[in-house]
Amino acid sequence: MNTLIQHWLDLRNGDYAAAEACVSPDIRVHAALLDGGDSSAVGGPAGVVAWIAQTRAAFSELTFAIEVGPIVDGDMVALRWRASGAYAGGFPGAAAKPGTANEFTGTDTLRVAGGLIADYWINPDIHVLLAQLRVLA
Repeated sequence: MNTLIQHWLDLRNGDYAAAEACVSPDIRVHAALLDGGDSSAVGGPAGVVAWIAQTRAAFSELTFAIEVGPIVDGDMVALRWRASGAYAGGFPGAAAKPGTANEFTGTDTLRVAGGLIADYWINPDIHVLLAQLRVLA
């Protein structure tokens, strides 16, 4: 399990080749997408890579670190992470200037099947990030 979680962390940190080692071709992503899109359309390793790359494009030097966990219960894994980086621009509604430092937290809940992540729930503390980016309502 530790190797799988390390691959997941590597993927979140921009090592897109790690997707093949940790993401099921049948993964289901359960997330509120910022563009209002349907997260069930994010499928397979390539879809997860594209989604993560889109997020990473808005933040230079984005780094994820695990703060709590992984906590394993059967086929379920939970972990709390902290992300830090600098705003690169392009986030919808953001008034922050590029280069603005960001730090926010969240949790990932993963269901593992066949040694790969088959379901992914993300719960970022988005209100913290939106405040840092000065996103206006």
